[in-house]
Amino acid sequence: MVKMTGGQALARSLYLEGVRVIFGLPGVQLYHALDGLSHEPGIRFITTRHEQATAYMADGYSRAGGEGVGVALMVPGPGLLNASAAIGTAYAASSPILVVSGQIERDLIGVNRGMLHEVDDQLDSIRPVTKWAERIMDPAEVPNRVHEAFHQLKSGRPRPVEIEVPPETLAEVADVDLYEPEEPPRKAADPGLIAQAAQTLIDADNPLIWVGGGVISSGASQALTKVAEHLQAPVIMTAEGRGAISDRHPLSLGALRLRNDPIAQPQYGHDVILAVGTRMANPQWLDGQRIVQIDVDPEELGRNYSDTLGIHADARVALDDLHTALASRTPARADRSAEVAAVRTQRSDTVIRVEPQESLLDAVRSAVPEDGILISGMTQLGYYARAHFPVYEPKTFMTSSYFGNLGYAYPTALGAKVAQPDKAVVALSGDGGFLFNSQELATAVQYGINAVVVVFNDNAYGNVMRDQVNRFDGRVYGAELHNPDFVRLAEAYGARGVRAEGPEALEQAITEGISADGPTLVEVPVSMMPSPFE
Repeated sequence: MVKMTGGQALARSLYLEGVRVIFGLPGVQLYHALDGLSHEPGIRFITTRHEQATAYMADGYSRAGGEGVGVALMVPGPGLLNASAAIGTAYAASSPILVVSGQIERDLIGVNRGMLHEVDDQLDSIRPVTKWAERIMDPAEVPNRVHEAFHQLKSGRPRPVEIEVPPETLAEVADVDLYEPEEPPRKAADPGLIAQAAQTLIDADNPLIWVGGGVISSGASQALTKVAEHLQAPVIMTAEGRGAISDRHPLSLGALRLRNDPIAQPQYGHDVILAVGTRMANPQWLDGQRIVQIDVDPEELGRNYSDTLGIHADARVALDDLHTALASRTPARADRSAEVAAVRTQRSDTVIRVEPQESLLDAVRSAVPEDGILISGMTQLGYYARAHFPVYEPKTFMTSSYFGNLGYAYPTALGAKVAQPDKAVVALSGDGGFLFNSQELATAVQYGINAVVVVFNDNAYGNVMRDQVNRFDGRVYGAELHNPDFVRLAEAYGARGVRAEGPEALEQAITEGISADGPTLVEVPVSMMPSPFE
């Protein structure tokens, strides 16, 4: 046992569990947590300018593959509630982040006296967007509860977890037992179900593989490729699954379309679909096919489509086992790359390419290295990128998943850049969305986080304005914006500001921003764009 304050026990436990970076915003209930962290030089603390950014940065850090997991620290009440939209994004995207929140005075929790930052009940307020949440009242329990939080982060479906600690618990001295980190075993598949799945796929005339973010988070890309190549089955990816197999692979069909993708319709003849790490949120695209579904979350099995052979398992373990089962029963199928190429061409020929999105996105792809990370914001170019931006490696394309947050792109990019300082990181944002978290330019400058943000400026909430114009006889209400001069705004913070008009200038500006020695904002003036959802 070691005698230390609860704050010191928290800091030491986080370090032992592998935490090397914390994104936080200090406040009165956290003083002893911050003092504890001051004694842990192995943990880097990055102070943000808004609590929402703490969790967005932690999310970007985790998804980009930073050392340990992303951690967000904030005061209780308004601090945690400010962060909740970002925590919800990590929940939607199945991203493992640890949220550490303060609390009000221990003896006044639930009394409703109106203490500073009080929310009754705070745990209930955050549970809908966390996998697990718990309050720590005794300083001696801090290491045990932190250890359990990391067990939750590392086992099953990766999603945010939260611990909250009152100020007295952080201040008091206690004898504590520290814990060594553990790696929970990956969830293995039922051998009988793997055998059944293998036979189902062998018997299929034209199987299709549909993958989502679960393949990325489990590190299953290599296992997926082996299965796809053995079956010679084409692979289609959700936006969250982009990069699970390279878009250059001959079996890749790229991304599912944003709306009404025909890939599972009878014209393509896919009689069995292997779905891995995806909720299959668009079952209307299916037409009576048999589904073999692999997911680490048992609640997702058959949730959206009933004719499913469900396999509850980690994607990488299950795909490795499935490949072994396939190889033991039948040799690899003859090469079908020419057929898949024909399907890819057929699908491409039916896609409506819209401008200026197509040319601008081509410029972005030309400027960003193949291992660079693109954060696809909730803006016209971001929407278009989900289906049309070529992705070549896992963990290089990020969306806000079904949460769809404005303002998430830039702070998420900063977290990704902290995780991968040697890789290019570029965020695509609209003018409206960027101003949700533009203050984090100060954070980027202060800590030398050299991410690039591209702000497409149409002086409007562009999607809303276009829909109002097209659907309501041209009447626009509430969608027009007055913006600052974005270049001068960046410069005021000490960042580089560049204005780029047209694709060629955009490519050059991103290229220069990636190699610059400071954060860069690129403003791209645009007019109202056509719908990217064709």
